[in-house]
Amino acid sequence: MPATPQPHHRGRRTHRLLAAAAALTTVGALAAALPGTASAHEADRTGKHPGRYQDVQLLSFNDLHGNLEPPAGSSGRVTELQADGTTKTIDAGGVEYLATHLRKAREGKKYSITAAGGDMVGASPLLSGLFHDEPTIEALNGLDLDVTSVGNHEFDEGARELGRLQYGGCHPTAGCYADKKFKGADFPYLAANVLNERTGRPILQPYTVWRKNGVKIGFIGVTLEDTPGVVSAEGVKGLKFKDEVETINKYAAILQKQGVKSIVALIHEGGAPASGSYNYNCDSPGAGAGISGPIVDIAKNITPKVDALVTGHTHAAYVCSVPDPSGKARMVTSAASFGRLYTDTTLTYDRWTGDIARTSVKSANRVVTRDVPKAADMTALIGRWNELAAPIGNRAIGYISGDIGNTGTESPLGDLIADAQLAYGKELDPETDLALMNPGGIRAPLTFAAKGAEGDGVVTYAEAFAVQPFANTVNLQSFTGAQLIQVLKEQVSGVNAAAPKYLQISAGLTYTLDLTKAGADRVVTDSVKLNGAPVDPAATYRVATNSFLAGGGDGFTTLGQGTGDLVGADDLVALEKYLTANTSAASPLAPPAANRITVVK
Repeated sequence: MPATPQPHHRGRRTHRLLAAAAALTTVGALAAALPGTASAHEADRTGKHPGRYQDVQLLSFNDLHGNLEPPAGSSGRVTELQADGTTKTIDAGGVEYLATHLRKAREGKKYSITAAGGDMVGASPLLSGLFHDEPTIEALNGLDLDVTSVGNHEFDEGARELGRLQYGGCHPTAGCYADKKFKGADFPYLAANVLNERTGRPILQPYTVWRKNGVKIGFIGVTLEDTPGVVSAEGVKGLKFKDEVETINKYAAILQKQGVKSIVALIHEGGAPASGSYNYNCDSPGAGAGISGPIVDIAKNITPKVDALVTGHTHAAYVCSVPDPSGKARMVTSAASFGRLYTDTTLTYDRWTGDIARTSVKSANRVVTRDVPKAADMTALIGRWNELAAPIGNRAIGYISGDIGNTGTESPLGDLIADAQLAYGKELDPETDLALMNPGGIRAPLTFAAKGAEGDGVVTYAEAFAVQPFANTVNLQSFTGAQLIQVLKEQVSGVNAAAPKYLQISAGLTYTLDLTKAGADRVVTDSVKLNGAPVDPAATYRVATNSFLAGGGDGFTTLGQGTGDLVGADDLVALEKYLTANTSAASPLAPPAANRITVVK
């Protein structure tokens, strides 16, 4: 999945509006009451003769990415809007706390479902990634997850490995860990729009139905159709990804024919809210007006047969009501990422019709705060896997003098990684001129504060692994200067026009990004320079990238057209070598200035 997008700001709003938004603890309530005498609270408390309406709790989250321990730095915080219009940050996340919050939320709820919107695994920190994400599946089993859609990162190691996570078994090369056979997920992974190219059938279940005491709710799971554009070619080999809307509408009709009229879609595609605060009132500018991005068109075209959408992928937090094709408001939610939030939704089930009373749906994002007791079973799980990982993960590989962040058009950590890949590229070929790094491949910041007993400023292998967990190789290719300029323009054009992907660039490469212009013109051609000299369109340049970019990933098709390919080692090796060679306890690395791209606004 890509790096966390910057929120799309739509201009300043009044203090009154911000205060009102903060006061809404139940963000996105579609209505407060049910029709006439048909109250949701009419059910017989004995449970023997339930009334017409039954409240069903839906707890949901998305994009956990194997973050079992509390995420570090900004990845482990959420922003909360205050009543006076100011904001504050809250430390959040960690499955020990997520388990406690979910279990507390379920108390007293006889009808409760826990669902997820994909990317439960993949791009995971060392604690999970080192063991091919078996620890995360084990944790999700312990969280009593009922169902999830697949996300693009579920395909990082290919469909066969995804099947192993679902059904169990030892890893084909790593084997079993601690002499214990992996049993797989207790919950179904849904992949309605992911087909086997040969058979034309979904590779996993397309839908499932949750049933209890006559209540039936169907779940359909899909990932973004563009998964092949954001995953390595090897990961999606032999697979076909279908349109999200067409797929959901198809299976909604099938569920209806089976008598299942209450339906929730789990969609690993998302949007960008107008605010970075998790409790922002998405509907304050008007129903659904506080969100943009792919999920909006998807939501507007999914059949009214579907009653709610749980989404993900963009790592954003929102609870919005977006009109369906009939003009009726429908809840669309996302709970940020890394287990920092969960969404608490009330679906009111009508036993007479078998459908959801849409006007009564209420939803709000809740913070997974760290001021609650840790769940003992999750603490034990983390401790058991940490014991196996410690000899590898605790090794010091470098030293820094301050936090090195991974956010912004150009980030300090992006500069560091690009410089590391340039240095490694020069080892492979002294003629290497520059390096380019995709922002979505930088999964976490490097923080100065010690995470364990290593001491402040020490970078451990586990911390570096969390930054670059994909095991991409560093590849060298040759491009003309004209191709290099085209690559930079592809950041803001083509498939990246609506949501630019800014490559992180190595020292010596500079250019101007003019945001007052449109499309490819935002990259000012005459400003592109290498070591102070204009890039010559006719000259040849040797460029280091990771293997994902070298295959044309993230919409950078020109990067898939290079010549003279040379494949090096794992990109994490390049970062480790650079930190080891250029830092010490006495001479730590200062955060790079991130001043290679000049931005005009």
